[in-house]
Amino acid sequence: MKTPFKIWDPSKGIQLGPITLHFYSLMFVFAFGFGYIVMTRIFKIDNVNQKYLEPLFTWTLIGTILGARLGHVIFYQPELFKEDFWSVFLPISTKNGLKFTGFSGLASHGATIALIFTTLYYSFKIIKKNPFWVYDRLGIVVALGGTFVRMGNFFNSEIVGKPADPNSPFALLFPQQSSEYGLTVPRYPSQLFEAIGYILLFILLWVLYRKTDKKYQQGWLFGLFFIILWAIRFFVEFLKEPQGDEFIQIGGLNTGQVLSIPFMIAGVIIMIISKKFRITQAENEKPE
Repeated sequence: MKTPFKIWDPSKGIQLGPITLHFYSLMFVFAFGFGYIVMTRIFKIDNVNQKYLEPLFTWTLIGTILGARLGHVIFYQPELFKEDFWSVFLPISTKNGLKFTGFSGLASHGATIALIFTTLYYSFKIIKKNPFWVYDRLGIVVALGGTFVRMGNFFNSEIVGKPADPNSPFALLFPQQSSEYGLTVPRYPSQLFEAIGYILLFILLWVLYRKTDKKYQQGWLFGLFFIILWAIRFFVEFLKEPQGDEFIQIGGLNTGQVLSIPFMIAGVIIMIISKKFRITQAENEKPE
């Protein structure tokens, strides 16, 4: 292809004999792997017994994968419940024969909702701390994980941006998406915009956690995380192509933007009420 534009057309994975290790799957491994390392460090800083780390990892994994998948289907592809029910819960397709497909749709809104509930269980039944204490720390890890997930989207050339001005320094060609979006035209790399926003959010939260006493004001870091994360999502959506059927649209806003607004409002409320849940350093450490 002869073009003055930059082209993004990478291989989708690493070939290991008959098996292909997809970069998207690898990014998910990185998200949970580095998240585990960061949370291990956090538990050490807070002097919390490491035995509480494994169940947090397990419940976070369950909430993220199940919630993200159900969120995508409910918000963007509800027809799958009738047309290909098992593909909602399993990485397969039963239409036109049984075949392995992997999960081709995951929604961050769904993952967030599911994580809220799985973390509530973990907080009350396992570590026995205020859920906001857990959310404050989990938000740091999720911001980092979101960076890797959006990098995986970039490797897959999915969740692409809208057509860009040919003179824009961000104009990029995604030839792998020509079958879905038609003629290949320069587009915004919206996945990278989100990834950069999330890594900056991770750095901000980590600095506030380490250098200030905000981790003792339970809910403050989590509220800030909610506001900034969903604000990033809200504004980047202006540059994104629609994901599936945009059946939730209000005032020109698409589904992703409409769903982000309640989370941002919740973040503001949580930051306001967090002053009621301030604890001391001694109370912060888990007694045996």
